[in-house]
Amino acid sequence: MTMTNEPRSEDMLVFVAVVRAGSFSRAADELGMTKQAVSARILRLERSLGVRLLERTTRRLRATDAGHVYFTHCEAIATQIADANNVVRARQVEPVGHLRIASPTLYGRRFLTPVIARYVAQFPRVRVSVTLTNRPIDLIGDDVDLAIQIGRLKDSRFLARPLGHGVLYIVASPAYLAVHGAPTVTDLPSARCVGFRSAETWRLHDTTVRIAPVVTVNDVEALHDLALAGVGIAQIPSFVCDDALREGRLVRLFPDAQVARRPISVLYPSRSFMAAHVARFLELLGTVGAVPATRANDA
Repeated sequence: MTMTNEPRSEDMLVFVAVVRAGSFSRAADELGMTKQAVSARILRLERSLGVRLLERTTRRLRATDAGHVYFTHCEAIATQIADANNVVRARQVEPVGHLRIASPTLYGRRFLTPVIARYVAQFPRVRVSVTLTNRPIDLIGDDVDLAIQIGRLKDSRFLARPLGHGVLYIVASPAYLAVHGAPTVTDLPSARCVGFRSAETWRLHDTTVRIAPVVTVNDVEALHDLALAGVGIAQIPSFVCDDALREGRLVRLFPDAQVARRPISVLYPSRSFMAAHVARFLELLGTVGAVPATRANDA
């Protein structure tokens, strides 16, 4: 025989099955193939190697000397492939592996940590890495399995699952109001405000108002602290300022206005063949990690 091309791995596995079964017919039954297809695979393998692997008659089948040597190596490969398949399938039953999550800092602190605590208690074989950052995340480029996004979805390459909405309140401290008074909507552009950018747009009723903050800061909890200190009026997520509002340390302005709402979503690359450790976290996040339900009059 002369060698024509490299042996195919699928033909090598068929060869192992034939030697183990001791016949073409039994191997064909085990593989779910026809006897003719099995015979054709063996013939193609022998031609690619340029050597006869099996001696066969109408009654008997045995491996040649070369076939015995080749079987030893192919059987080891077949065992490794079976082990690899079993390991991967087991991961779909019991979550194992490394889960990588990215989230805006505040959401991660307030909502992700209790979810992660429950998750690792349920699935101790999963290792979790969390990146808290307020910069945009690229799931593929940043090697992340899941990413929390607040605001309008911009990347259509990924799938998204809604987690709720963040409601924004406009608030000020009693000390600020005692000095400057409660503003009207038309007063806001000239009022002392604090915010994230040098120019912001706040929505009230059916109109938008342009704000020029006297202080800007890139952290919402620092913004909350500035409002508490009486520096200015701020627009803050409700879950950040609810305690201060309840305790009277902040006052909600324009309580009858339709509040601004920002969607909160979790992004993931694909739902096809999703690893069990990712799927289980998504399920738990949907029940535990969503933002608190907004009140009816906040809608």
